[in-house]
Amino acid sequence: MRVLGLDPGLRRTGWGVIEIDGAKLRFIAAGCIAAEVQETLAPRLAELHNAVMAITDQFTPDEVAIEETFVNVNPASTLKLGQARAAALLAPALRGLPVAEYSPTQVKKSVTGSGSAGKEQVQGMIATLLPGFRGMGGPDAADALATAICHAHHGATAARWAAALLRS
Repeated sequence: MRVLGLDPGLRRTGWGVIEIDGAKLRFIAAGCIAAEVQETLAPRLAELHNAVMAITDQFTPDEVAIEETFVNVNPASTLKLGQARAAALLAPALRGLPVAEYSPTQVKKSVTGSGSAGKEQVQGMIATLLPGFRGMGGPDAADALATAICHAHHGATAARWAAALLRS
């Protein structure tokens, strides 16, 4: 199964693609969508949406995992981040892809064992877990790959639960 992980942001959206084969994870690609800061909100959201559409077309994921909005002390920033998330969510939805959402704490805990891990820790663990990843796209891409790995762990557990329920 191929999973696209997304770490949405209004200025920088990280993305990463992995393949899951049982307990094995394989790095496929990663990068960062950087919006033009001079643009107003609407063109930046359109740029983000179009880039995620192109990534889904190029890498043909089976599922998508996205990080939930981190609630900020500044309500305006949180709202804008939510709009970026919506632009990113729309692309896989239009392709009919299932989308799973995970909190930042769940994502960090899945790859580092600590829900309060820093970006450097996450990036280091991604390099260990996915040897093909060499830091391209920086911490935003690493966070997106962490989201995909989080989905790999949670998706496998959900599949085992579903299979157990079918047997009973």
